[in-house]
Amino acid sequence: QVYLEESGGGSVQPGGSLRLSCVVSTSIFSGNAMDWYRQAPGKQRELVADISSGGGITSYTDSVKGRFTISRDNAKNTVYLQMNSLKPEDTGVYYCHTRKWTMDYWGKGTLVTVSS
Repeated sequence: QVYLEESGGGSVQPGGSLRLSCVVSTSIFSGNAMDWYRQAPGKQRELVADISSGGGITSYTDSVKGRFTISRDNAKNTVYLQMNSLKPEDTGVYYCHTRKWTMDYWGKGTLVTVSS
């Protein structure tokens, strides 16, 4: 069974923090890079951060550099997104994603709302 299950979203004030988690089935987690995407209301889905299969290489979209940190625990088949100094423009649904061979796999998403 293939699954990606996000959790950790919620409502937070500007400047606050959230930690997203995504538990992934072994068949698509092991040996694959993992990504976090987000989709703001009325906008296209965008890549936020990605991490290599071993965790040693990460990259971020410019708007979150220095505020977000992606990490993974390969023993727990889990990828994380630590989000600090949140801004209203970070609001959106956050999705966990991976690609294996030619197939894309997505979670159902977790909603993050940043508002005062």
